[in-house]
Amino acid sequence: MANIMVRKDAAGAYSFYLPKRDLEDAIVSMEFDTSEKWGGEIRLNNGGAYYIEPQALPARFPISLRARRLDAAE
Repeated sequence: MANIMVRKDAAGAYSFYLPKRDLEDAIVSMEFDTSEKWGGEIRLNNGGAYYIEPQALPARFPISLRARRLDAAE
């Protein structure tokens, strides 16, 4: 599992940052994106996929989380 950071811009778009690899990319899809359930499988613009344990929508961004890589594309 990796420590990641998720940011949300003024337009509501999410971005993903993996400090260990200095990887920053846009999140193009998220399995759950409601106030009750947020997270699950996320897909990055570069084709990478990660899994964030579903939770309630965080009150503030950026947020640091643990994520599991689902594939090797980066």
